[in-house]
Order: sequence, then C-alpha cells, then structure tokens
Amino acid sequence: MMSGKQYNGQEVSCCIKYFIFGFNIIFWLLGVAFLGIGLWAWSEKGVLSNISSITDLGGFDPVWLFMVVGGVMFILGFTGCIGALRENTLLLKFFSVFLGIIFFLELTAGILAFVFKDWIKDQLNFFINNNIRAYRDDIDLQNLIDFTQEYWECCGAFGADDWNLNVYFNCTDSNPSREKCGVPFSCCTKDPAEDVINTQCGYDVRAKLVTEQAAYIHVKGCVPQFEKWLKENLTVVAGIFIGVALLQIFGICLAQNLISDIEAVRASCPV
Repeated sequence: MMSGKQYNGQEVSCCIKYFIFGFNIIFWLLGVAFLGIGLWAWSEKGVLSNISSITDLGGFDPVWLFMVVGGVMFILGFTGCIGALRENTLLLKFFSVFLGIIFFLELTAGILAFVFKDWIKDQLNFFINNNIRAYRDDIDLQNLIDFTQEYWECCGAFGADDWNLNVYFNCTDSNPSREKCGVPFSCCTKDPAEDVINTQCGYDVRAKLVTEQAAYIHVKGCVPQFEKWLKENLTVVAGIFIGVALLQIFGICLAQNLISDIEAVRASCPV
C-alpha cells in the first residue's frame, strides 16, 4: 500500500512559484547591494563611528536614498523569495500587503503632485535652497547638486543669486572666502574644446552685471528647468510610472494566486 498525503488533484503551480522566487531573489540581491553601498558610504564619512552625525547635516544626505530604497527592496525580495520557495502564506501575504501599500502611496503622491502643483514647487524651492546652504558640508550632497546643475543646465533654485544662501558664495562684505560672489563650477557654461574642468570658472561671476553673467554661467534656476524637462519628457515619465504600477499589480496578483493554490492544497490534505 502506498503511503503519503493525497491531494485529490490539487497542486501548487510551479510556474507561479518559481517565477515569484526568481524575480524576488534579484530584488533581494539588489537590495543587499544598495544597503552595502549606503553603509560603505557612511563608513567612509565616519557616520557609523558616530551615529549622531546622521542628523547633523543641514541638507539632504543622498546616502539615505540607497538605504531606504535598498531596505524596501530587501524586505520585498526576502518575503517574496522565501515565501514562494517555502510556500509560506504569512510571508506571501506580507509581500502582497507591503507591495499594495507602496502602490497606494505612489498613487496618492502622484495625485497630490498633480493637484497641488504650486505647493510642490514651493517645497522643491525650499528643498534646493536648504541644500545650497549645506553644499560644502557633505561631499555626496555636493556631487548631487553639481550633477543636477550640470544635467539641467541651471544654477540655484530660481537663479544664481540663490547661492547667496551659502556662507562661502554669498556677496556680503564679511565673507572672507575666495568663492565670494561666485557660484560652483557646475553652474558654468561648458566649452566643448575644454578637456579639463575649470573648477574656478564661477569665481566672482555674480559681481558682474546680470546681462554679462549669461556668457559665463547658466542663469536659469533648477526649478523651472525641471518643469521644462518634465513637460518635454512627460510621455516617458508617465510610461515609466504606469509600467512600475502594472508590475506591482502583476506581482500582487501572482502572490495572491500562489496563496490561493497553497491554501487549496492544504485544505485538500487529509487530517
């Protein structure tokens, strides 16, 4: 006589199970990589040896992006991967709910951003100016601001004079810095013939007449340049958001199907 549990034809779909497992193990490994990069960056800056310094930076620390994104990816990848492999409905339900919460937050953020455009613009202005003040306080923040200004060919939030907020670049008589009344090199217009970046190109540029500044630096602010970029690339941005949303819905549906299969198999097992 054969022994063992008889499932009356019910079985878990191997395709769904291993698809969820394979997809989430990639997420899990990427999450580990992001967290590793974040921890390494904090270690290089001495943050890990002095945890209280995390809150000392006046501006935004870009390492937080790696830590938050890495943490979310790690949690999603772990619960989805182990939940599918071990057929653990608790982990799979957590995976579905967590993914659903992320989808809801993204949807809410998108709606609020569309409805409260002016408020978003004001917050973006405040965010950029706050980070201008902390430009020299953190090398990662400095690199992020330089990248942003170079990519969008802009300077400051709404113009080059926003750099008056920084103690090294303001035009006050009490400022002893050599960078007084200047801007970072990332504000400068680039000469295609130059192979080496001139990091002093922004020195004293704001001491010139406003009409003369355009020959040396980008005079448009990053907020209007970001708005312009968003309008020009609205189709691509919308496509990315829709693609991510559909992927999340697809993941939730697959997880729910796998949960249903597992529960159906267990219900068919003899007591």
